[in-house]
Amino acid sequence: MAIIKPFKAYLPPKQIADKIAAPPYDVISSEEARDYAKGNELSFLHISKPEIDLEKGHPLYDDAVYHKGAENLKEFVRKGYLKQDTKPSFYIYRQIMGNHTQDGFVCLSSVREYEEGKIKIHEYTRKDKEDDRTRHLIEQKANAEPVFLTYRSVKEIDLLVNEEKKKEPLFDIKTDDGISHKLWVVSDDSAVKKFIKLFESVPALYVADGHHRTAAAVRMGQHFRKMKGSDDPDAYYEFFMAVLFPHDQLQIMDYNRVVKDLNNLSEEEFLKKLSDKFVIEKALSLKPEKQHTFGMYLNKTIYTLTAKPQIFDEKDPIDSLDVSVLQKNVLAPILGIEDPRTDKRIDFVGGIRGMGELIKRVDEGWAVAFALYPTMLDQLLNVADSQKVMPPKSTWFEPKLRSGLFVRILED
Repeated sequence: MAIIKPFKAYLPPKQIADKIAAPPYDVISSEEARDYAKGNELSFLHISKPEIDLEKGHPLYDDAVYHKGAENLKEFVRKGYLKQDTKPSFYIYRQIMGNHTQDGFVCLSSVREYEEGKIKIHEYTRKDKEDDRTRHLIEQKANAEPVFLTYRSVKEIDLLVNEEKKKEPLFDIKTDDGISHKLWVVSDDSAVKKFIKLFESVPALYVADGHHRTAAAVRMGQHFRKMKGSDDPDAYYEFFMAVLFPHDQLQIMDYNRVVKDLNNLSEEEFLKKLSDKFVIEKALSLKPEKQHTFGMYLNKTIYTLTAKPQIFDEKDPIDSLDVSVLQKNVLAPILGIEDPRTDKRIDFVGGIRGMGELIKRVDEGWAVAFALYPTMLDQLLNVADSQKVMPPKSTWFEPKLRSGLFVRILED
């Protein structure tokens, strides 16, 4: 069962919601955040990336950064940029990106369900990133940014969400990237109870995007549990803010790779080694059209690589992933990239940037680019159900959740 709870969110007044809304902390650099928030004291980046309010070059993990984030959150509340809802509620968060629409259910999810493996992961986290975000949460004593979870869709939940969307939204904004964001409040006691009951039939939740945010939110709960010395399963710190999406509404984009050099191979030697594992053909388009095919850009030429069936196990949830096929048959054995998490010779390019970005990177000096077919939601769920993890940078979800449209501040 999926345990969910309503909460009294801190919400921006509708007339400034578009000014508050900001990209999540982990998709832009400190310098980009500084430019993004320039001249806008309402930007939520002052809370999620508070280093922008300190001098340039200030150490990111310095105490002053964490203190500034907590101070800024208090100021947002004091100035009325964020106002607390009047009663515990759920919220429906709709995003529209081009022809794609997804409806998220905003609630509190259970720390203990994560600990028990009922909220499943499909990626490992990096300790330094996890430590940093945990410190922000503890200092702010808040879930400032939501965790992005998914579940296997349930028709009755979809129907109830659609009923709630017939009401007037709290706000309806469009951010500078052209994505629409709507929020509805679900405060009626009857509807709240129905949602709680319906989610009890959901066997598991899955971390879709934001494994570091999720792990940090759980660690914050564990911190306050230890500090309070209490074993109360209903305590405020036993829950964290999340947005739950039905799996059949989500959109995963390709997550592509560029490599700095050919590992001391000539172009001819490199292509010869590739031909042992792939059928290689020159092509007009870099974008692959189906699984187990890859686009490759090398020396002003576009190729399609089709994986030979013997190089992967279609029945294995990890081995059959295209990111695994590329890593096990090209990146590691041919290009010498054994650990893509740490190797500086590889970089990752989200599909939102398009194929042109891959071509640009190679034309500017990188050696080769690989375009991948997107990982599918069913693959992600199967990996998590198998208690396995995907290779790093396997999924790129779009649209991203905007920060600042709902915040949860912990209360004793």
